[in-house]
Amino acid sequence: MTDRQVRFVSANPFKVREAQSIMSAVGVTVTPIGQKIDELQTNDEEKLVRDKALKAFDLVRTRVFVEHTGLHLTYLGGLPGGLTQVFWDSLKADRFAELFGRTTDPSAVARTTIGYIDGRQFFLFTGELPGTIVSPPRGSRDFQWDCVFQPKGRTATFAEMGMDEKNSISMRRLALDQFATFLGKSGD
Repeated sequence: MTDRQVRFVSANPFKVREAQSIMSAVGVTVTPIGQKIDELQTNDEEKLVRDKALKAFDLVRTRVFVEHTGLHLTYLGGLPGGLTQVFWDSLKADRFAELFGRTTDPSAVARTTIGYIDGRQFFLFTGELPGTIVSPPRGSRDFQWDCVFQPKGRTATFAEMGMDEKNSISMRRLALDQFATFLGKSGD
């Protein structure tokens, strides 16, 4: 794939760094637009990402992508999903881990949903990674719930892994790989 540029609207520098690292390996330059988009408060992630992408497109008026990453807790029947940020902001690491890492079923799925608008159409890409919620939190607490999510088959939380290890297996990686393949095939 030749070098391509795509804009990424996100106010989260951790997400931007991960996207830049993953996409640069396949010849895609991610240009960040450090703008927070007000998200719909819904558990319907496709609706949330579609709305967020339309708002981002209105902001930059050129092809752009956004993403939403959420945790789907088995114990809560798939919640908080699209509402993960609200849960996390209210509970923080210790309380989140205490409430959900000690349940009878601490399993969870981490899901990243990417929405891309090319100026004409909307496209959706999703990556999922099963794991568990650990208690107590482990590793740096800098990047939201990375300190409480341990991918299935691993002994470390995302926060305990280095960025390279996390990026090699993450749900964001899986979604960005689909997106990069699409860009390569579409010529964007």
